[in-house]
Amino acid sequence: MRNNKILNIVGLFILIFIFSSQKINAQKIDTDSLLTVIIKDMQNEKNYAKNIQRALIAKKIAPNYLDYYLILGRNHDLLKNKDSATYYYNYFIKKTNSNDDAFNYLINIELEKEDYLEAEKTIDEAILMHPENRDFQKKKIVLYQLQNETKKEYNYVQSLQVKYPNDPEIKQSLFLIESKINSDRLGVNYSYTTFNRKGYGPWHLGSIQYIRERGWGSLIGRINYANRLSSGESIAEGKQFEVESYFFTGKNNYSYASIAYSQDLVFPKLRVGYSFYQNFKKGWEADLGFRYIESENTETKTIVLGIGKYIGSYWINFRSYLQNNDNDYQPSFSLTTRYYFDTKYDYVSLVAGYGTSPDERTTIGQFEQRVSLNSYRIGAGYYKLFNNHYLTGIQTTFNNQEYAPNLKQNELEISLMFQYKF
Repeated sequence: MRNNKILNIVGLFILIFIFSSQKINAQKIDTDSLLTVIIKDMQNEKNYAKNIQRALIAKKIAPNYLDYYLILGRNHDLLKNKDSATYYYNYFIKKTNSNDDAFNYLINIELEKEDYLEAEKTIDEAILMHPENRDFQKKKIVLYQLQNETKKEYNYVQSLQVKYPNDPEIKQSLFLIESKINSDRLGVNYSYTTFNRKGYGPWHLGSIQYIRERGWGSLIGRINYANRLSSGESIAEGKQFEVESYFFTGKNNYSYASIAYSQDLVFPKLRVGYSFYQNFKKGWEADLGFRYIESENTETKTIVLGIGKYIGSYWINFRSYLQNNDNDYQPSFSLTTRYYFDTKYDYVSLVAGYGTSPDERTTIGQFEQRVSLNSYRIGAGYYKLFNNHYLTGIQTTFNNQEYAPNLKQNELEISLMFQYKF
């Protein structure tokens, strides 16, 4: 009799255990299914308030099911309930550091609230827990940008450049920051061009320029002097006055504007230009602009379209020009490749192109005559910053130029540059 009672008690415990296990499994299945429903709703219906109520019910059923804290944070976030969203994100992060999204969402809220001290703490924690995720390290760049901490941003990006020398976005960021650091430069340029056509040339082109770089962009003033010779005699000479500016119009874009004027025939009477540059992710950049040239006998309007890409320490840029001259359209193309060393001032360059464009300074005086003629050019250059103050450069360009229909000449140009940076 006693043995039967013991068996009945044991059997009762077994049944309780079985039913409890089934209830737990059913509960797990229900909360999993509900999580899927909420995620689908967030993607399609976007009924965030209803999703919060669903998640709160699920959290009561399964308080250790941490995904619901992330879901609650995200739905509160999307409803602009920033304090509630912050609470749930922080709770989720404290319980588990395995999810990058929670850190990312929390950082975005803190940056939006301009709570930069907390944002930096969260970013540093995210970097510590997820050192392989470069997005968190790039968030720190954004943090410094929002605070206008250009020096801190520059030092930090330099450290990232050493750590990730082949990351195109970091290289792109470094160049943009270097353009915002206050500096002034005074320099001279000189170009000497020879021709294989007997009795023609050489050409001389010199300039004095002052460059002022500030956080908003740069302003460049330039006085150019050109002297073209033939058979040992000067056939055209004169001066040109020029002003250029690169200025930032947003976090990821900037503009270029220029105007040049001359009363001497060796230069066009008026040259005006503008381009808008947009930076994209992964080191891409695109530009769209126009150029206008008024010469002695004609006007030329040009549409400019370019695309560029950072690949490690390389910068590759392709630019096309569609030029309207006397109701005729003339194309021109240029391909530029640069390999950078330490700063934006230290690089070697290779250039190749077809046609005559309004951005070529040496031949701008003959733009009216050359724009409809064929030309093929290649070149190479080397530029270097010494002692953080002295900039030097040398560029050579070979151009096979049609100077009249079916008549060609070869041109060799050597350009020297020296600037003092202070």
